[in-house]
Amino acid sequence: MKFSYKFSNLLGTIYRNGNLVFSPDGNSVISPVGNRITVHDLKNNKSRTLSLESRYNYTNIALSPDGSLLIAVNEQGDAQLISMMSCTVIHRHKFQTGVQCICFSPDGTYFAVARENLVLIFCAPGEITGEYNPFVLKRSFLGGYDDVTWLDWSSDSRLLAIGCRDSSTKICAINYTTNFRTYNLSGHTDGIVSCFFEANSLHLNTISRNGQLCLWECSLSPSDLENAEKPEAPAAKSRKLEQKVSDNESEDDVENVVEKQASKEDSAAIATDVNELKDEEVKKMHPFFYKKLARHYLADEPRKEQRDVQLTAANYNRRTKVLVVAFSTGAFYLYELPDVNMIHSLSISDYPISAAIFNCTGDWVALASREIGQLLVWEWQSEQYIMKQQGHSSEMTCIAYSADGQYIATGGEDSKVKLWNTQSSFCFVTFSEHTSGVTGIQFSRNKKFLVSSSLDGTVRAFDVIRYRNFRTFTSPSPAQFSCVAVDYSGELVVAGGQDIFDIFLWSVKTGKLLEIISGHEGPVVSLAFSPVATSSTLVSGSWDKTVKIWNCLESNSEHETIDAVSDVTNVTFSPSGEEIAVATLSGNITIFDIKSASQVTSIEGRNDLGSGRMETDVITAKKNAQANYFSTIEYSADGECLLAAGKSPNICIYHVKEAILLKKFQITQNHSLDGLNDYISRKHLSEFGNMALVEQREEFEGGKVAIRLPGVRRGDMSSRRFQPEVRVFSVKFSPTGQAFAAAGTEGLCIYALDKGVVFDPFDLSLEVTPKAVHESLKMLDFTKALVMSLKLNEPNLIALVLERVPHRDIELVCADLSTDFAQRLLQQLARLLQSTPHIEFYLQWSCCLLTQHGNQDGVFQHTGLLALHEILSRKYETLNKICDYNKYTLRVLLDRADKLEQENKSTNDGDSDDDDMLLIRTKDNGSAQMQFSDEEESATDESEEDE
Repeated sequence: MKFSYKFSNLLGTIYRNGNLVFSPDGNSVISPVGNRITVHDLKNNKSRTLSLESRYNYTNIALSPDGSLLIAVNEQGDAQLISMMSCTVIHRHKFQTGVQCICFSPDGTYFAVARENLVLIFCAPGEITGEYNPFVLKRSFLGGYDDVTWLDWSSDSRLLAIGCRDSSTKICAINYTTNFRTYNLSGHTDGIVSCFFEANSLHLNTISRNGQLCLWECSLSPSDLENAEKPEAPAAKSRKLEQKVSDNESEDDVENVVEKQASKEDSAAIATDVNELKDEEVKKMHPFFYKKLARHYLADEPRKEQRDVQLTAANYNRRTKVLVVAFSTGAFYLYELPDVNMIHSLSISDYPISAAIFNCTGDWVALASREIGQLLVWEWQSEQYIMKQQGHSSEMTCIAYSADGQYIATGGEDSKVKLWNTQSSFCFVTFSEHTSGVTGIQFSRNKKFLVSSSLDGTVRAFDVIRYRNFRTFTSPSPAQFSCVAVDYSGELVVAGGQDIFDIFLWSVKTGKLLEIISGHEGPVVSLAFSPVATSSTLVSGSWDKTVKIWNCLESNSEHETIDAVSDVTNVTFSPSGEEIAVATLSGNITIFDIKSASQVTSIEGRNDLGSGRMETDVITAKKNAQANYFSTIEYSADGECLLAAGKSPNICIYHVKEAILLKKFQITQNHSLDGLNDYISRKHLSEFGNMALVEQREEFEGGKVAIRLPGVRRGDMSSRRFQPEVRVFSVKFSPTGQAFAAAGTEGLCIYALDKGVVFDPFDLSLEVTPKAVHESLKMLDFTKALVMSLKLNEPNLIALVLERVPHRDIELVCADLSTDFAQRLLQQLARLLQSTPHIEFYLQWSCCLLTQHGNQDGVFQHTGLLALHEILSRKYETLNKICDYNKYTLRVLLDRADKLEQENKSTNDGDSDDDDMLLIRTKDNGSAQMQFSDEEESATDESEEDE
């Protein structure tokens, strides 16, 4: 088994905090998700998360106009310059404090960064500027007396509008400009939320938090402003500063020189603004000024429903002149400027909208809500959702793969069950029938339904095809269910009680309770059916320190008991059905033989989980590690390895027979979560002890407290604010063996096998070379070439050989292959079918290979067949959509043609022949022809008669 698993995608979390950015073509929206960045492709209906991550949550992102560079800043002020071509971090920069706003200029020459009440202008690296040193400081401005909240560039990238929390807006020029002076706009009674220049104009629109919109008219146009030479004093000052830096630093260390220069200019006093005028008389006579045209109160409409409503986000599209404003009530409104006519309104939730942005064409508006983690893209003209995604509003507790690995079902503390597509990474259905937290979830083998258990006392079966809850199983007396399992045939469902220590068995077809299985003396925390079709063995684990083996087809609750020494936290079957793995509270994983009920091996994994210290812990991380245990375990697809995780950011893979640790993954580096550090930082310690243990309440008793409720491990639904604890709730291997999923604090992380530049040959010998493969192809020895390419295991070479084989010889080549290479060829066919346009050709390869070798036992592994089935199902769905679209399009075109034909017939019958007559005149040489209508002919005849 390969262990080159790498982070592939993040599901279950759509949006956390920060602003949104559309791509330059307007087809993708980029959102920060914790300490990661997700790109949602709206055109292809796909989502991908970049593999890079930050040490803290991102709060601001900005994309360059050409879409090649992305700047992302986290809550600690650490900035990353990311190449969107290679999806890697190419530079890091540390700001002294957090950043409120970042904005690229329209021409891509500069980008502005707002830090507190300071605005820093940097030269953007790239071919446009010719500057390849990142974060080279160009200018710096003092925004206002309070923090800067918004930045906006003019269309020509020469002026910058700076909105501040002190209700003022400042207009600054990047270079010294004639006919311009630095101008301050006031008139708002609350902090500025956003301000926008008009297209190809200096007119300005400003919006404040209380819903006031002010329209400003500028006395000059952009063509009236001209760049001029800079005055000598500031230039000499900057040259002295550069000379001083160059004297102190070596010439080779260019990067450090640039960074230190920027940091010195950051910390130094702000240079004098050369465009600012201090003489009041000169200001009065200056030609550059703004005049307020109108003031509008946009909050009047939402205040009819809620009095204390506030404007939380706004955005303006210069092309269509449409303004979107979002409020704390969850509603947004579209206005057409400059008349400020409301053209659209919609309420998307009951929670505040924290971000709103138009795409480049102005057709789509993206809206995000921080409280519920919702992100949607709304097409306001047709009034339909382009994308509407929302993750679990609280912790994700359980996950399950479908039988072919195409879907993942998740259950959360928010009582919702969601289905996710592993290829598009989107949630396509949400079941909200449960009224309390979901504790367990599992798919049936036929992929037609899934079952979920909940603390509300019900086990529900959901139809995956029709998206409905078709069965609800309950117990005779109310009970909270902590786990659920479905047998191999999909006819039996069992659930374990948390407050009643029994196991309940139902029939899926009838929905009736078949049996109540008693025997445990503690809460039943885990159940597992045998994965073998001929077996109905059920294994249960409980906090009474026992594991019981039941036969569900026999009555009288006959069972065999295995002493687990410590409280059981999870049990799971091996794929062969011969062994079970039991995780206990002691931190060990014990393997038992299911027939003899004897112990096979034991894995001591407590020290592998790692240690961490919470901010409010009074004991050390080393002492905390002694209480660590695995809460979720899962066998790999081949049964050789075991995946285990618990209250830790680490996921461990163990070899079952050798009982050794093979690899360890850390799911996050996000220090915004609690429990990653081994020591408490001394800056949080005072003479009174740990400051995190001090309760900081609001004015009234019972206000929001900054620490968690003691004893609460999950599902804290109160309004207290605290750092989430990092942990892994559930891990599952994909049935194909190509990936595994881990549900943690940040969401559902998918780790897939890295198919990078890794040379992984099979049965290689000296004569097997790419050159020998090409020579065999020239000699038309296709079988030999295919075997050698499979030995080299080079995907491009295998694809070349397969496509060189004539379709008539495919069956002969498959018959000549040995059984060892048949399985490897099946895996390659499943991989190539993902992206190839030659679908029928590779389907013929698959059919011939399965026909020739499918009747022999042990030739094809289950994982290879599942991978092929998953790809074929996806191709079928894609082709089905295309065929449906073409069918309906042709139907519309045919109907339209029939209507036009009927209209033409009616017009031909109603009109006279003279009205439709065309006269054709030919010149003497017969080389050209001219057509005239009746009116043109009569006009020419009249002119000839006049002459």
